[in-house]
Amino acid sequence: MNPKILAQLSRWNVYLPILSVAALILTWGRDLPPPAVAVVAVLLGGAVMAAVHHAEVVAHRVGEPYGSLILAVAVTVIEVALIVTLMISGGEKSQSLARDTVFAAVMITVNGIMGISLLVGAIRRRIAVFNPEGTGGALATVAAIATLSLVLPTFTTSRGGPQFSPAQLGFAAVVSLGLYLLFVLVQTRRHRDYFMPITTEGEVIDAEEHAEGPSSRDALNSLGLLLLALVSVVGLAKGISPSIESGVASAGLPHAVVGVVIALLVLLPETIAAVRAASRDRIQTSLNLALGSAMASIGLTIPAIAAAMIWLEGPLLLGLGGTQVVLLVLTFVVGTLTVVPGRANILQGGLHLGLLAVFLFLAASP
Repeated sequence: MNPKILAQLSRWNVYLPILSVAALILTWGRDLPPPAVAVVAVLLGGAVMAAVHHAEVVAHRVGEPYGSLILAVAVTVIEVALIVTLMISGGEKSQSLARDTVFAAVMITVNGIMGISLLVGAIRRRIAVFNPEGTGGALATVAAIATLSLVLPTFTTSRGGPQFSPAQLGFAAVVSLGLYLLFVLVQTRRHRDYFMPITTEGEVIDAEEHAEGPSSRDALNSLGLLLLALVSVVGLAKGISPSIESGVASAGLPHAVVGVVIALLVLLPETIAAVRAASRDRIQTSLNLALGSAMASIGLTIPAIAAAMIWLEGPLLLGLGGTQVVLLVLTFVVGTLTVVPGRANILQGGLHLGLLAVFLFLAASP
């Protein structure tokens, strides 16, 4: 093939975010026919791949754990915008959308991303090694804010139904955000070494060994394209969400499945990035992505939704049902037993993926 053509094709990660944003502008607010939905879905997948590429460039430049933190926060900010947008236009069915999406994000990250990362690492090196101090602290923070935001509303008595009173919602939002910011301080400042990737032999990796880091200009360009790709991912996901909702309804599935699909779409870039890191023996980076995403999904989403409730009408249903609470508790018990040794094999990875399969099955057949 012509070298010029090859050179142009090698810049797919630049063209796809731009094409995706152009498609977003052209399709925003319109009812899409099936062929247009198919095109949007293809561009959505391309934008996801571009987002992963640019996130890895930025992560390579700033190092860990900042790289994982940038992707987790960027994706979560866009996820919040998507939830609020759908809640504004969704009517009564959207009252539980924030709960369904956040719970799905926790199950997908803690069981799905964490499970597949451990499985890939264990298959490649027989044993997946990570730092139990940092990973354990992250899991504990996720468990605390998930219980506060998603379990406690089921048992409070100030309001009927699984919801907080305005004062309780404000308090939960402040505490969740405070715990998240405290974790970020520990992760990036006081105990940064707890979150650095280590090899199977236990050697700390402070930088990529075999490749020269990108320049500041390249990193800034990738950061801009990353944000552009993430905006297009969520915007295009919103564009095809009516098709998703009609498909869910026609299949006779519960409306909560819509939240699961949204979470799967939004978390796809982090999933791919985590699997790539695990395949390079960077299990700690994968776990930083998984647990950081779960934490950001709750610690940033709940405060943002609480603020949005000032002008949104209707109740905000946050409390989980009995089946969901059991799954959440089981996830954290298994996660704790996985994290404590600092080493995992294919059994631990398979356990977490099994719990994800149970969650997906029960979401479709409660």
